[in-house]
Amino acid sequence: MAQRYWNKYISGETGKWTEVLPPGEDLAALRSGLGREALTVPKMWQFYSVTAEPDGDLERFGAANTRQQAEHAALTLFGVHQQSQRVLMHQRDAGLGTALRALRRHDKSSGDAVDRRVEALVTSTSVAMMTYRLRGLVIQLRDIGQPLDYDRLVNQVERWHWPAGRQSVRKGWAQGYQRWGDPTEPAGN
Repeated sequence: MAQRYWNKYISGETGKWTEVLPPGEDLAALRSGLGREALTVPKMWQFYSVTAEPDGDLERFGAANTRQQAEHAALTLFGVHQQSQRVLMHQRDAGLGTALRALRRHDKSSGDAVDRRVEALVTSTSVAMMTYRLRGLVIQLRDIGQPLDYDRLVNQVERWHWPAGRQSVRKGWAQGYQRWGDPTEPAGN
């Protein structure tokens, strides 16, 4: 598989951000896919790394496969997240649950409001609804400068297509978001 778009801005040697940021026109093209089906936005075609299976899934079925749909969702969310940022918003090992916990704790956020939005996110039963709800949270993460691991997010979005996959992803997010018994969490927040 080809390198995913956001990884072009990570040094292979150090695993750190190269201090070169994605161009604004790329981010605008990524955002143009919000709410649209994978592979239907020609401006985005150059950014996909996942292709149809060798047997020609797209030609046979006329729809993107689950990997393509997941990458599309992550690309559009990355386009939103990276907009107007001076550092790269893709960071390896920055899980969504942990990022959302940081948002909940941030002084710009209401813990109760974040809890409600996270609950709405994790109760989504379709990829389209989950992506829509995640978009609002990604905007809030952008506002506090909190990065995400977009490689991990692609895998999670792909697994969201199936009930057992959704349950597994929810558990992972819960572990990062709750951190039961975390002594640094203020009481009542």
